[in-house]
Amino acid sequence: MLIYKLQQEAQRRGLSPRTIQTYTYCLNQFLRIKRNRELKAITKEEIREYLDRFLGCPNTFNVHLNALKFFFEEVLHKRLTLNVRFSKTPKRVPEFLTKEETVSFLNAITNSKHRLMVELMYGTGMRVSELVNLRIKDFDFEGNYGWIRQGKGGKDRLFILPLKLKEKIKEGIASQKLGSESWLFPGQSGSHYSVSSIQTIVKAAKKRAGIEKNIHSHTLRHSFATHIIQNGHALMELQPLMGHSKLETTMIYLHTASPNLLNVRSPLDSLGIRS
Repeated sequence: MLIYKLQQEAQRRGLSPRTIQTYTYCLNQFLRIKRNRELKAITKEEIREYLDRFLGCPNTFNVHLNALKFFFEEVLHKRLTLNVRFSKTPKRVPEFLTKEETVSFLNAITNSKHRLMVELMYGTGMRVSELVNLRIKDFDFEGNYGWIRQGKGGKDRLFILPLKLKEKIKEGIASQKLGSESWLFPGQSGSHYSVSSIQTIVKAAKKRAGIEKNIHSHTLRHSFATHIIQNGHALMELQPLMGHSKLETTMIYLHTASPNLLNVRSPLDSLGIRS
């Protein structure tokens, strides 16, 4: 019943399905440990001690804290004023493929449908979950763009359709006789293609290409962003394509694109002064 109430309230507040699934998991974990305790009797100190289990993993700590705050405050209407700060997640430069590695990686995918999926993921910078949820109606082929509906944070955002993929996508739609409501990449039983299947494709291509880096689906998104910056585009142009609400999030790709910045000459070197 408590899990149902959490899910019902989360849907009412417009939280994304992924967030609801995560909050459900966190609450299940908490209730399993506190199964012999009445919720009304649980103290803030007990909740703090529970969260201390995750101090070594900032992301996990923050997710559980968010889930419990939502449950106690929005579902049970019990104010949870914990003196607990969100744990800072270490900022790491994301792994990405060079342009040469990207070519080798894509060429290692021989199945035409599989290659189209991976090329579209790299060519737009979308997440794998966003890729599988694409529908035909999300594309504007005349304008060479499309829309990701209800992406991370429940936001819609525009993506640029790579011209090299435009005709391939249109041919696939025609050959499969897909309607406007159809998934772009249908799976079995009327659903869309699975995320795990695409992850398997990426893993196999990495092996065939002989790339030693730890590549996964999200690596293609990092590579897209890095190559956009290396191609001379500004952070302000990249930000909306990535769906970032803050420019600071996009700025991490300045570090991955930094080799290109080494080609920029200092203005001091252009001055007519003696060294």
